[in-house]
Amino acid sequence: MSNAQNLNEPMSDTPKIYKALALQTACAAVNRCTTRIEARDVMQKSLARIRGQLFSARAFHGSDLKLVCLPEYFLTGFPAGESAAEWREKAAVEMNGATYEAIAGLAADTGLYIAGNVYERDPNFPKLYFQATTLFSDRGELLLRYRRLISMYAPSPYDVWDRYIDIYGKNAVFPVADTPLGRLAGLASEEIRYPEITRILVCKGTEVLLHPSSEAASTQWSPKNVAKIARAQENHIYLVSANSAGITGTALAPMSTDARSQIIDDRGLILAETPGGESITACADIDIAALRYRRRRNGMDNMLARQPMALYADYFSGIDLHPPMSLGDGTTAPTGDFYRRRQDEVLEKLGKAGIV
Repeated sequence: MSNAQNLNEPMSDTPKIYKALALQTACAAVNRCTTRIEARDVMQKSLARIRGQLFSARAFHGSDLKLVCLPEYFLTGFPAGESAAEWREKAAVEMNGATYEAIAGLAADTGLYIAGNVYERDPNFPKLYFQATTLFSDRGELLLRYRRLISMYAPSPYDVWDRYIDIYGKNAVFPVADTPLGRLAGLASEEIRYPEITRILVCKGTEVLLHPSSEAASTQWSPKNVAKIARAQENHIYLVSANSAGITGTALAPMSTDARSQIIDDRGLILAETPGGESITACADIDIAALRYRRRRNGMDNMLARQPMALYADYFSGIDLHPPMSLGDGTTAPTGDFYRRRQDEVLEKLGKAGIV
């Protein structure tokens, strides 16, 4: 897997204009599956359906379609009452297993860079699972693996921080891939509402941010939709955000997570947006040359160049909010109402500090 380049290293050659697609595809959840084998069958059928959609999208949009973002947890849905051990067994894939091999093969067969989001196992943390946004090249190479850092009900690298950094190093926490399509990075779902994550990725060179999501979209301005436009324009990035076209196989009303897959440019302009249902219409041109021109332009609009980062770092370094290492070394899985109790403790601490 490629590592992010340092900012003082030269960028790759400026790519020509190409098309990106936020594929709004349905999610068949595995929650009602009783065995791992049954869940894998559901996932394989989803991959077969998506395979057809990608080949059709390439035929419809043309050979300059190069990049596709799939929705959040597009093969499984999310845990709904399962324990950490149950969800890990049923829905989390192996880091180098058959599911990733299938996605890599799909990328190579279609000639597309494919980003997606799944739950995955890590042999270094055998009691846990992580939620990962990955990017495969048009040759099927794994270019980056970003593991979700902020989640209400799932483990994250921050929960096992010391051991995680010992194993992978800090550079693996915020990976950026330098590709022929520009510098690409990913996050997941509601992390778009946390400006700091995007800002760190941008300070490592990100030009196109891939955002697998599964959100309750609305005709109103939802918090995530506001955040997408804000993150794009304040950081001078393209944002490719793919939402689910509904989730079946759970008690949730299936179309609760549907619509508003979007591509947004660095000025905050929505270039393409999809209404409800499975669709390939959230497709737009990505012009990295124009982006780089605007990023290097001297003027008030160049927010990135005007950021006093050292000022922020000095202030934030003295603030104690959400704790690291809440799962220790990761040898024990979270049980019961662990996540709710953890947030109660944080809220109590913030109250005593006069923050809330």
